[in-house]
Amino acid sequence: MKDNYFKSKFLINCKGKLINLSIPKTMGIINATPDSFYDGGKNNSVKNATELAEKHMRDGATFLDIGGFSSRPGGENIDSKIEIERIIPIIKSINKRIPEAIISVDTFRHEVAREALNEGASLINDISAWELDNNLFNLIKEFKVPYILMHMKGKPSNMQKNPQYKNIIEELILYFSLKIQQLNLNGIKDVIIDPGFGFGKNINHNFTILNDLNELSILDKPILVGLSRKSMIYKPLKTNSLNSLNGTTALNMLALENGAKILRVHDIKEAQDCIELNNILPFE
Repeated sequence: MKDNYFKSKFLINCKGKLINLSIPKTMGIINATPDSFYDGGKNNSVKNATELAEKHMRDGATFLDIGGFSSRPGGENIDSKIEIERIIPIIKSINKRIPEAIISVDTFRHEVAREALNEGASLINDISAWELDNNLFNLIKEFKVPYILMHMKGKPSNMQKNPQYKNIIEELILYFSLKIQQLNLNGIKDVIIDPGFGFGKNINHNFTILNDLNELSILDKPILVGLSRKSMIYKPLKTNSLNSLNGTTALNMLALENGAKILRVHDIKEAQDCIELNNILPFE
Protein backbone atom coordinates (compact mmCIF):
# COMPACT_ATOMS: atom_id res chain seq x y z
CA MET A 1 0.00 0.00 0.00
CA LYS A 2 1.17 3.54 -0.64
CA ASP A 3 2.17 5.46 2.47
CA ASN A 4 -0.42 8.24 2.61
CA TYR A 5 1.06 9.76 5.74
CA PHE A 6 -0.35 12.84 7.38
CA LYS A 7 0.69 16.02 5.60
CA SER A 8 -0.65 19.24 7.09
CA LYS A 9 -0.11 21.05 3.77
CA PHE A 10 -2.71 18.76 2.25
CA LEU A 11 -5.39 19.48 4.87
CA ILE A 12 -8.15 21.90 3.93
CA ASN A 13 -10.87 23.20 6.22
CA CYS A 14 -14.36 23.15 4.69
CA LYS A 15 -16.73 24.81 7.17
CA GLY A 16 -15.06 23.13 10.12
CA LYS A 17 -14.61 19.75 8.43
CA LEU A 18 -10.98 18.84 7.77
CA ILE A 19 -10.39 17.11 4.45
CA ASN A 20 -7.07 15.27 4.10
CA LEU A 21 -5.97 15.44 0.49
CA SER A 22 -2.88 13.30 0.99
CA ILE A 23 -5.30 10.58 -0.11
CA PRO A 24 -6.73 11.74 -3.47
CA LYS A 25 -10.40 12.67 -3.69
CA THR A 26 -12.99 13.13 -6.43
CA MET A 27 -15.04 16.20 -7.29
CA GLY A 28 -18.30 15.64 -9.15
CA ILE A 29 -19.19 18.11 -11.89
CA ILE A 30 -22.71 19.55 -11.95
CA ASN A 31 -23.25 21.90 -14.90
CA ALA A 32 -26.25 24.18 -14.43
CA THR A 33 -25.85 25.50 -17.97
CA PRO A 34 -27.97 24.84 -21.06
CA ASP A 35 -24.90 24.51 -23.30
CA SER A 36 -22.57 22.15 -21.43
CA PHE A 37 -19.98 20.67 -23.82
CA TYR A 38 -20.68 17.22 -22.38
CA ASP A 39 -24.30 16.77 -21.28
CA GLY A 40 -25.88 19.52 -23.39
CA GLY A 41 -27.69 20.99 -20.42
CA LYS A 42 -29.66 17.95 -19.29
CA ASN A 43 -28.70 18.59 -15.65
CA ASN A 44 -29.58 22.29 -15.48
CA SER A 45 -32.93 21.73 -13.73
CA VAL A 46 -33.03 21.59 -9.94
CA LYS A 47 -34.48 18.07 -9.98
CA ASN A 48 -31.94 16.62 -12.39
CA ALA A 49 -28.99 18.40 -10.79
CA THR A 50 -29.99 17.18 -7.33
CA GLU A 51 -30.39 13.62 -8.56
CA LEU A 52 -26.96 13.81 -10.19
CA ALA A 53 -25.53 15.14 -6.92
CA GLU A 54 -27.02 12.17 -5.07
CA LYS A 55 -25.48 9.79 -7.61
CA HIS A 56 -22.08 11.48 -7.31
CA MET A 57 -22.21 11.09 -3.54
CA ARG A 58 -23.29 7.42 -3.71
CA ASP A 59 -20.37 6.77 -6.06
CA GLY A 60 -17.90 8.26 -3.59
CA ALA A 61 -17.47 11.96 -4.39
CA THR A 62 -15.99 14.16 -1.67
CA PHE A 63 -16.85 17.45 -3.40
CA LEU A 64 -19.64 18.66 -5.69
CA ASP A 65 -18.70 21.47 -8.09
CA ILE A 66 -21.67 23.54 -9.28
CA GLY A 67 -21.33 26.05 -12.08
CA GLY A 68 -23.76 28.19 -14.03
CA PHE A 69 -21.43 29.87 -16.52
CA SER A 70 -20.18 27.99 -19.57
CA SER A 71 -16.44 28.66 -19.87
CA ARG A 72 -16.02 26.64 -23.05
CA PRO A 73 -14.72 28.56 -26.09
CA GLY A 74 -17.67 30.31 -27.71
CA GLY A 75 -19.90 29.89 -24.66
CA GLU A 76 -22.63 32.45 -23.96
CA ASN A 77 -21.45 35.41 -21.88
CA ILE A 78 -24.34 35.65 -19.41
CA ASP A 79 -24.59 38.23 -16.63
CA SER A 80 -24.22 37.41 -12.94
CA LYS A 81 -27.97 37.57 -12.27
CA ILE A 82 -28.61 34.67 -14.65
CA GLU A 83 -25.68 32.74 -13.19
CA ILE A 84 -27.12 33.18 -9.69
CA GLU A 85 -30.58 32.12 -10.85
CA ARG A 86 -29.11 28.95 -12.30
CA ILE A 87 -27.06 27.75 -9.35
CA ILE A 88 -28.63 28.99 -6.10
CA PRO A 89 -31.80 26.86 -6.29
CA ILE A 90 -29.59 23.83 -6.96
CA ILE A 91 -27.32 24.59 -4.01
CA LYS A 92 -30.37 25.01 -1.76
CA SER A 93 -31.84 21.73 -2.95
CA ILE A 94 -28.59 19.80 -2.48
CA ASN A 95 -28.10 21.24 1.00
CA LYS A 96 -31.60 20.11 1.93
CA ARG A 97 -31.33 16.62 0.42
CA ILE A 98 -27.62 15.98 1.09
CA PRO A 99 -26.59 18.14 4.07
CA GLU A 100 -23.24 16.34 4.35
CA ALA A 101 -22.23 17.38 0.82
CA ILE A 102 -19.22 19.68 0.43
CA ILE A 103 -20.20 22.13 -2.28
CA SER A 104 -17.80 24.07 -4.47
CA VAL A 105 -19.07 27.02 -6.48
CA ASP A 106 -17.51 27.25 -9.93
CA THR A 107 -17.50 30.99 -10.66
CA PHE A 108 -15.17 33.93 -11.28
CA ARG A 109 -17.67 36.56 -10.04
CA HIS A 110 -17.68 37.81 -6.46
CA GLU A 111 -21.42 38.41 -6.31
CA VAL A 112 -22.17 34.86 -7.45
CA ALA A 113 -19.65 33.40 -5.01
CA ARG A 114 -21.12 35.43 -2.12
CA GLU A 115 -24.64 34.15 -2.80
CA ALA A 116 -23.37 30.58 -3.03
CA LEU A 117 -21.33 30.80 0.18
CA ASN A 118 -24.29 32.29 2.02
CA GLU A 119 -26.38 29.32 0.91
CA GLY A 120 -23.85 26.75 2.13
CA ALA A 121 -21.09 26.37 -0.45
CA SER A 122 -17.71 25.62 1.15
CA LEU A 123 -15.16 26.30 -1.61
CA ILE A 124 -14.63 28.71 -4.49
CA ASN A 125 -13.42 27.29 -7.80
CA ASP A 126 -12.24 30.23 -9.92
CA ILE A 127 -11.01 29.72 -13.48
CA SER A 128 -9.52 33.22 -13.59
CA ALA A 129 -7.44 33.50 -10.38
CA TRP A 130 -9.49 36.67 -9.63
CA GLU A 131 -8.17 38.37 -12.80
CA LEU A 132 -11.68 38.63 -14.27
CA ASP A 133 -13.07 40.09 -11.03
CA ASN A 134 -10.66 41.68 -8.55
CA ASN A 135 -13.45 41.91 -5.96
CA LEU A 136 -13.38 38.13 -5.67
CA PHE A 137 -10.05 38.38 -3.85
CA ASN A 138 -11.63 40.48 -1.08
CA LEU A 139 -14.45 37.97 -0.80
CA ILE A 140 -11.98 35.11 -0.28
CA LYS A 141 -10.30 37.14 2.48
CA GLU A 142 -13.67 37.83 4.07
CA PHE A 143 -14.95 34.25 4.11
CA LYS A 144 -11.58 32.47 4.50
CA VAL A 145 -12.81 29.49 2.47
CA PRO A 146 -10.62 27.09 0.49
CA TYR A 147 -9.82 28.50 -2.93
CA ILE A 148 -9.13 26.60 -6.14
CA LEU A 149 -6.64 28.69 -8.09
CA MET A 150 -6.66 27.87 -11.80
CA HIS A 151 -4.35 29.02 -14.57
CA MET A 152 -5.94 30.38 -17.72
CA LYS A 153 -4.17 32.30 -20.46
CA GLY A 154 -6.53 34.97 -21.76
CA LYS A 155 -10.31 34.85 -21.37
CA PRO A 156 -12.80 32.13 -22.35
CA SER A 157 -13.63 34.14 -25.48
CA ASN A 158 -10.03 34.19 -26.77
CA MET A 159 -8.04 31.65 -24.74
CA GLN A 160 -7.76 29.11 -27.56
CA LYS A 161 -6.62 31.55 -30.23
CA ASN A 162 -3.07 30.31 -30.77
CA PRO A 163 -1.79 30.26 -27.15
CA GLN A 164 2.01 30.50 -26.90
CA TYR A 165 4.49 29.57 -24.14
CA LYS A 166 8.29 29.48 -24.03
CA ASN A 167 8.29 26.89 -21.22
CA ILE A 168 4.81 26.11 -19.99
CA ILE A 169 5.81 24.40 -16.73
CA GLU A 170 8.11 27.26 -15.73
CA GLU A 171 5.36 29.76 -16.54
CA LEU A 172 2.84 27.81 -14.45
CA ILE A 173 5.19 27.63 -11.47
CA LEU A 174 5.94 31.36 -11.62
CA TYR A 175 2.26 32.22 -12.05
CA PHE A 176 1.13 30.07 -9.13
CA SER A 177 4.01 31.18 -6.91
CA LEU A 178 3.03 34.83 -7.20
CA LYS A 179 -0.66 34.12 -6.68
CA ILE A 180 -0.06 31.82 -3.68
CA GLN A 181 2.21 34.41 -2.09
CA GLN A 182 -0.50 37.06 -2.40
CA LEU A 183 -3.09 34.72 -0.90
CA ASN A 184 -0.84 33.68 1.98
CA LEU A 185 0.05 37.29 2.82
CA ASN A 186 -3.67 37.91 3.24
CA GLY A 187 -4.23 34.94 5.54
CA ILE A 188 -5.56 32.52 2.93
CA LYS A 189 -3.79 29.20 3.43
CA ASP A 190 -6.23 26.61 2.04
CA VAL A 191 -5.24 26.85 -1.61
CA ILE A 192 -5.59 24.19 -4.31
CA ILE A 193 -3.93 24.68 -7.69
CA ASP A 194 -5.38 23.67 -11.05
CA PRO A 195 -3.15 23.89 -14.16
CA GLY A 196 -6.23 24.51 -16.31
CA PHE A 197 -6.19 21.84 -18.98
CA GLY A 198 -7.70 23.30 -22.14
CA PHE A 199 -7.77 26.87 -20.85
CA GLY A 200 -5.36 28.72 -23.10
CA LYS A 201 -3.45 25.56 -24.03
CA ASN A 202 -3.22 23.51 -27.19
CA ILE A 203 -3.03 19.73 -27.15
CA ASN A 204 0.77 19.66 -26.87
CA HIS A 205 0.65 22.08 -23.94
CA ASN A 206 -1.95 19.89 -22.22
CA PHE A 207 0.06 16.70 -22.54
CA THR A 208 3.27 18.43 -21.50
CA ILE A 209 1.56 19.57 -18.30
CA LEU A 210 0.17 16.09 -17.66
CA ASN A 211 3.54 14.44 -18.23
CA ASP A 212 5.37 16.94 -16.00
CA LEU A 213 2.60 17.46 -13.45
CA ASN A 214 4.80 16.33 -10.56
CA GLU A 215 7.03 19.38 -11.11
CA LEU A 216 4.20 21.49 -9.67
CA SER A 217 4.72 19.73 -6.34
CA ILE A 218 7.44 22.32 -5.64
CA LEU A 219 4.54 24.68 -4.83
CA ASP A 220 3.52 22.55 -1.81
CA LYS A 221 -0.18 22.77 -2.66
CA PRO A 222 -2.66 20.03 -3.57
CA ILE A 223 -3.19 19.74 -7.33
CA LEU A 224 -6.64 19.47 -8.90
CA VAL A 225 -6.86 17.99 -12.37
CA GLY A 226 -9.83 18.54 -14.68
CA LEU A 227 -9.39 16.30 -17.70
CA SER A 228 -12.82 14.75 -17.84
CA ARG A 229 -14.08 14.16 -21.40
CA LYS A 230 -12.19 17.15 -22.81
CA SER A 231 -11.13 17.59 -26.43
CA MET A 232 -7.51 16.71 -25.60
CA ILE A 233 -8.89 13.19 -25.12
CA TYR A 234 -11.54 12.79 -27.77
CA LYS A 235 -9.87 14.62 -30.66
CA PRO A 236 -6.75 12.39 -30.80
CA LEU A 237 -9.05 9.36 -30.47
CA LYS A 238 -11.27 10.71 -33.27
CA THR A 239 -14.40 10.40 -31.17
CA ASN A 240 -16.50 12.78 -29.05
CA SER A 241 -17.07 13.69 -25.42
CA LEU A 242 -19.81 11.09 -25.00
CA ASN A 243 -17.40 8.31 -25.97
CA SER A 244 -14.34 9.52 -24.09
CA LEU A 245 -14.79 7.91 -20.68
CA ASN A 246 -12.15 5.27 -21.31
CA GLY A 247 -9.61 7.89 -22.37
CA THR A 248 -10.52 10.03 -19.36
CA THR A 249 -9.91 7.10 -17.03
CA ALA A 250 -6.53 6.38 -18.60
CA LEU A 251 -5.34 9.97 -18.20
CA ASN A 252 -6.75 10.25 -14.68
CA MET A 253 -4.58 7.32 -13.64
CA LEU A 254 -1.52 9.05 -15.12
CA ALA A 255 -2.46 12.26 -13.31
CA LEU A 256 -2.64 10.39 -9.99
CA GLU A 257 0.77 8.84 -10.60
CA ASN A 258 2.11 12.34 -11.24
CA GLY A 259 0.72 13.84 -8.04
CA ALA A 260 -2.91 14.87 -8.59
CA LYS A 261 -4.91 15.06 -5.34
CA ILE A 262 -8.37 15.91 -6.71
CA LEU A 263 -9.93 14.50 -9.87
CA ARG A 264 -12.70 16.79 -11.12
CA VAL A 265 -14.87 14.50 -13.23
CA HIS A 266 -18.27 13.76 -14.73
CA ASP A 267 -17.98 10.06 -13.80
CA ILE A 268 -17.22 9.51 -10.14
CA LYS A 269 -17.19 5.72 -9.91
CA GLU A 270 -14.57 5.30 -12.62
CA ALA A 271 -12.38 7.99 -11.05
CA GLN A 272 -12.75 6.38 -7.62
CA ASP A 273 -11.61 3.09 -9.16
CA CYS A 274 -8.49 4.85 -10.41
CA ILE A 275 -7.79 6.16 -6.91
CA GLU A 276 -8.31 2.75 -5.30
CA LEU A 277 -6.01 0.99 -7.75
CA ASN A 278 -3.41 3.75 -7.70
CA ASN A 279 -3.29 3.53 -3.93
CA ILE A 280 -2.11 -0.09 -3.99
CA LEU A 281 0.58 0.40 -6.61
CA PRO A 282 3.99 0.09 -4.88
CA PHE A 283 6.57 2.83 -4.94
CA GLU A 284 9.49 2.10 -7.21
